[in-house]
Amino acid sequence: MKETLRYLVGIAGPSGYGSKASAEKVTESFQFSSPFTAIITGATSGIGEETARVLAKRGVRIVMAARDMKKAAKVKERIKRESPEAEILVSEIDLSSLASVRRFCVEFAALGLPLNILINNGGVFSPNLEYSEDKFELTFATNYLGHYLLTELLLDKLIETSKRTGIQGRIINVSSVVHYWVKREDLCFIHLLNPNKYNGTRAYAQSKLACILHAKEVARKLKEQDANVTINAVHPGIVKTAIIRAHRGFITDSLFFMASKLLKSIPQGAATTCYVALSPQTQRKTGKYFADCNKTKCSSLANDELTARTLWMQTRALILRELGEPA
Repeated sequence: MKETLRYLVGIAGPSGYGSKASAEKVTESFQFSSPFTAIITGATSGIGEETARVLAKRGVRIVMAARDMKKAAKVKERIKRESPEAEILVSEIDLSSLASVRRFCVEFAALGLPLNILINNGGVFSPNLEYSEDKFELTFATNYLGHYLLTELLLDKLIETSKRTGIQGRIINVSSVVHYWVKREDLCFIHLLNPNKYNGTRAYAQSKLACILHAKEVARKLKEQDANVTINAVHPGIVKTAIIRAHRGFITDSLFFMASKLLKSIPQGAATTCYVALSPQTQRKTGKYFADCNKTKCSSLANDELTARTLWMQTRALILRELGEPA
C-alpha cells in the first residue's frame, strides 16, 4: 500500500526522483562537451525514441540500432530539428536474427567509435506464436537472445573505452515488472525457444525476466574481470506504447481508460533508463534493478544466482552452435 501511494503521488525516493519525473528532468544537470557514444535499440518509437532524444539533447552521440530504417530516418530528423548539433547515426539491425545482430556489430566496429553506453531497449510483444528466422519463439528471440548477443559482441569495446577514458561504461537492460509473473517451472530453456502451449503475455514476461537474469550474471562476470563497466535492469513503468497497444481490444482499452491515472507518459517512462545511463548516483552500481529512478527489489527468481548462471551458459551454448563457432 505504501509503495502504491508513493507511485500514485510521485513521491521522490532516495535518488530525489519518483514516478512523475521525466527523462528531461532527471538529466537536466548533465551536459557532455566531448561526446559519449550510446547505442540504443528500439529507438524509433516510444520510450526508445524519447531516450535517444533526451540523451542527444545532453550531448551524447547516438547510434540508433533500428529494424525500420525509414522510421529511424524520421526520428533522426525530429531530433536534429530540436538539437541541431546532435550527432545521430543510424544502423540496421533485426534483433530477432542472430546474423543481423552480428552484422550490426561488424558495421559499428568499422566506424572506429568509442562506446560508453549500451541501452538494450528494443522489444516486441507477439500475441500469437511466431518464430524468428533462426526458428526460435519471436518474443524471446527479440527481447532476450538478440540483446544477449549484442551485449557479448560489444562488451570488449565498452571495456576498452572505459580503460582508455577512465569513464565507467554502462549497459541498461529494459525489463518490466511483469517478470514477477513468471514461476520457476515456467523457465525451461527448451520451452522458451519452442513453447508447447503459447501465451503471449507469459512469453513477454519470461523474456523480461531473462533480461534481469542476464544483467545479474554479466554484472558478476564483469566484477570478476575488474572491468569498469556496469550493467543494470530497469522497469520503465506501464506506458501505453506500441507494445502495450499490441494487446488491443475493447477490454484492454477500457481498462487503460479507467487506469489512465496509473499510466506513465512516454517522457516519464524513459526517465529511469536515462537516469541509470547518465547519473553520477548510479556510478559503480551494477547487477541492480531500478524503477522510478530508484533501486528496488526484483522477484526472488530474478535474484537467483544459479538460475542466472544457468541461463547465461545455456544461451551461450545455443548461440555458439547457431553461429557455427566452437564452444
